[in-house]
Amino acid sequence: MTDTLRPAETALPRATGATDSATAGPRQLKRSIGVVGGTLLTLSCVTPASTLFVVVPDLFGSLGTATALTIAIGSLLCVAVAFCYSELGTLVPSAGGEYAMVSTMAGRLAGWLVFVLSLLVVMIVPPVIAMGTADYLAPIVHLDPSVAGAGVMLLATLAGLLDLRANAWITGVFLVLEVIAAAVVALLGFAHGQRGPGSLLSMQAAGGDGHTDTVTAALVVSGLAIALFITQGFSTAVYLSEELEHPRRNVARTVLATLAISSVIILVPVVAITFGASDVAELTGGDIGAMVTAWSSSAVGTFVSLCVALAIINAGIVMVIQNSRVLFASARDKAWPEPVNNVFARLGRFGSPWVATLAVGIPGAALCFVNLDTLYGVTGVSVTGMYLLVAVAALLARRGSHRHVPAWRMPLWPAVPVLLIVVLGYILTQQETGYLLWTGGITAVATLYWVCYLRPRRATRWLVTVPEDTRV
Repeated sequence: MTDTLRPAETALPRATGATDSATAGPRQLKRSIGVVGGTLLTLSCVTPASTLFVVVPDLFGSLGTATALTIAIGSLLCVAVAFCYSELGTLVPSAGGEYAMVSTMAGRLAGWLVFVLSLLVVMIVPPVIAMGTADYLAPIVHLDPSVAGAGVMLLATLAGLLDLRANAWITGVFLVLEVIAAAVVALLGFAHGQRGPGSLLSMQAAGGDGHTDTVTAALVVSGLAIALFITQGFSTAVYLSEELEHPRRNVARTVLATLAISSVIILVPVVAITFGASDVAELTGGDIGAMVTAWSSSAVGTFVSLCVALAIINAGIVMVIQNSRVLFASARDKAWPEPVNNVFARLGRFGSPWVATLAVGIPGAALCFVNLDTLYGVTGVSVTGMYLLVAVAALLARRGSHRHVPAWRMPLWPAVPVLLIVVLGYILTQQETGYLLWTGGITAVATLYWVCYLRPRRATRWLVTVPEDTRV
């Protein structure tokens, strides 16, 4: 067992020169949501409609008819990942999410690296998706993508300052609209089918000079990093575990339910689009809005576009909520110099970490004015690396005293985490060198911060909090 575990209500010993605020017991978020609220928030973070309309077209562009197969394989891999998250999330129900789980099981350095990877993902993804709002508001108003994205991020930041229960209902309403949009796309695609189920295995994409190319297995494997990212939002459940009622049973239920629902909402329309596209060139073009209009009318196309715009706003709200919890937890766990920790750990009148919310939302709005073209690739590498370290932690989750802690336990352990480690390691080797170098460089800087600042202060810094909860 590592030396990172400490209950949330246990005060730290007083250090020389420490202030009362520095030595008081770490603050704990209040438990206010159940499985339904947690699933609504987590599904909204997956944001199936905005993923379908913003991220999936990029896969169509490179994988063509093999897109559905790639997403299906990624979803199966995510089942194994979800098993790891469910077991670790019930053992370590902390707002720190992955880093709290990995720190507790695999040590502080591994946890710190997971924190950096997760922070990289959650800081980049919201503004990238938010900038897509302009495209789907085009039927009503034409906006600059950066301005529209910044507006979405600021709106999401304001919503993130509210009580979590209120946000669960706000995002739930938006989620219904985006599910309707995905359902409309699926029905229209199947109704205008141009090809049969065999096309899902045909592995065809449009070539540069108008001919059809065969998609290779290596290209499908390289696309798995983005496929993992498409359903990645189910991990939000572990960030909310500190605010879930009865986390020992509700974390696993929320994680697995979210993955199942989101996979269906995303995969079914992808299959329908593959069937309904007039030819491979139209499919590879990835203009789903134009396909919907061609299958129906401009009014239906406008309705779907507006639903997607609302879905993107919904995703922004939930992502800001998630990101602020990560930053709050890192400050509570003494990841930064003391003045920074004190500021980020403050809770507002609604029980939300308001300073941390502003700290992730406002920079997210600023990032909308930065060229982020290559960051999808960096995000895919980061997600894969993060899952790899979570699988390592799951492999270590039943040693020592952890073996006897009441928790949800995955089936087929240790085969599941071992298989994940092998597969995810291989997927990383198939990513573009540039994306690997960017992510590796950030990880190297984070390691240097660990060596120079955190490790020499291991008695007072990076002390992972595990809130105690005896309710099962």
